[in-house]
Amino acid sequence: MGYRIGVVSLLPELVAPVERHGVVGRACERGLLEIVHRSPREFATDRHRTVDARPYGGGPGMVLKFEPLRAAIRAARSELPGGCPVFLLSARGRPFAQSLARDLAAGPGLLLVAGRYEGVDERIVQSEVDEELSVGDYVLSGGELAAAMVIDAVARLLPEVLGHEESPDEESFMTGLLEYPQYTRPEVVDGMRVPEVLLQGDHAEIRRWRLKQALGSTWRRRPDLLKERVLSSEEKELLDEFVDESDE
Repeated sequence: MGYRIGVVSLLPELVAPVERHGVVGRACERGLLEIVHRSPREFATDRHRTVDARPYGGGPGMVLKFEPLRAAIRAARSELPGGCPVFLLSARGRPFAQSLARDLAAGPGLLLVAGRYEGVDERIVQSEVDEELSVGDYVLSGGELAAAMVIDAVARLLPEVLGHEESPDEESFMTGLLEYPQYTRPEVVDGMRVPEVLLQGDHAEIRRWRLKQALGSTWRRRPDLLKERVLSSEEKELLDEFVDESDE
């Protein structure tokens, strides 16, 4: 059995496209990944299949009701391997990062719960969810798109999903640094040339240049990542070179 991801949502059609295309689509086709969906509407007991209600205490919008959402979560969990963590996609949650994607890919699967409206009954968080998860400091209309992002990030790290040419090992954040610049043919475009070091075939120099560019890109764009990293003597030397060259 391949890796399994459960998704509980009111609008599974917003998540489904990621299962049919690209890396995730190929993983599903090859049986390396399976995604199962459950909707709270399956478990609503009234004839209108009502899954939301007005919040106690007043205020705008509606809140997802406890009973149908709990039933959907438990049904989805029953279709997953034991020990799968349950995440509620929420703006107040823990920021989703590459390190967490890597940890999740090493497990048996996971369950993603996508909220809607003004959110979910807090008792769901207390009793059915292991952790809340955020994909950024902004508000979405629901958690489905966030769930699709998590699925894509985790799926590409599963064994055999990416071939050698698509290896994730040197991608941004995998080493704690942003990725170095990439170039392809033609050699010159509108007067802009590919760096000479990439054309000479010296693999040691190419490795050194790429590391230097990754360090420099991180220094310029995400200095917070460097504060969390203990640099080797080579990395310190390369970063100093990059900074000196930038000041020239």
